[in-house]
Amino acid sequence: MTRILRRSLLACAVAVALPATLSLNASAADAGWPSRPIRLVVSYPAGGVSDVVARALGERLTAALGQSVVVDNKAGAGGAIGLDLVAKSAPDGYTLGFSSISPLTLSPHLGKPLFDAHKDLVPVVSVMYSPVLLLGTTRSTAQNFSELINQAKARPGEVRWATAGLASLGHIMLEQIGDKAKVQITHIPYKGGGQQLNDGLSAQFEVLSTNAGPAVMQHIKAGKFKALAVGAPSRLDSLPNVPTLAELGYKSANMTSVFGIFAPAGVPAPILARLNAEVNKALALPEIRQRLEATDNVPTGGKAADFAKQIEAESKANAQIIQAAHIQLN
Repeated sequence: MTRILRRSLLACAVAVALPATLSLNASAADAGWPSRPIRLVVSYPAGGVSDVVARALGERLTAALGQSVVVDNKAGAGGAIGLDLVAKSAPDGYTLGFSSISPLTLSPHLGKPLFDAHKDLVPVVSVMYSPVLLLGTTRSTAQNFSELINQAKARPGEVRWATAGLASLGHIMLEQIGDKAKVQITHIPYKGGGQQLNDGLSAQFEVLSTNAGPAVMQHIKAGKFKALAVGAPSRLDSLPNVPTLAELGYKSANMTSVFGIFAPAGVPAPILARLNAEVNKALALPEIRQRLEATDNVPTGGKAADFAKQIEAESKANAQIIQAAHIQLN
């Protein structure tokens, strides 16, 4: 079973019937949690799709828990900076992280990680998966993916590809494509999607990879970006003429970003169960689902144990990809 199929199957289990074992609200309340505001650390800059989704969930959790959920953006190192802050926080349920799973499934295989993905953090709940778009800026003359590759072959190193950072999913996709196509593409790492998108609009590089989101789709429709390919299980309804990387012959690079909520290891089980239940309830709300689906992001949800298994499977698959492609951080 391919990693994309595994992810798709997990995404299909969105309509989650929460088991009675997760209904531990009374136990959490007996422990006095929460009695003060909760900090939700977002591992990417303000303005991106992860920030927008985290703030929407924060609003729902604030209403459900009776305490403010304050979003705090801590970008850098492909999301690892934010999760490192969470990993080193007190395990009391008052500091949580919202991030893609890349810092747990990619970073450990590419160098010395800031934290131990197995010991320092616990997955709370999967929130969504987000397609990854490969976009040409107005600086690029490529009208499709094939033209982009031909230009990279003709002028080694001149095509610049901006990503959300070193060890980010976009970085691995770039390396996978470069290795298979035998082309040299210059990597431009950012600390997240916000500044990367702004610099793309001012044509400071030729291509970028970014998650689907409202602003991105608006810029594509306005002709400011050209959609060349997408990492997704199938073509997007909003971009039916844009092929997936799998269709183009790059199955290993055909990746999507999985986002979720994490907590420091040691947070009491009743608190984790309450958080899981409340986020699942939020993801089932029509207004939350519509907000995500309108921009091609797919709400997931589900049990924490299933999320942990998905992360472990993704990590093993990435380790094989990185080793086979001889990918290293400079």
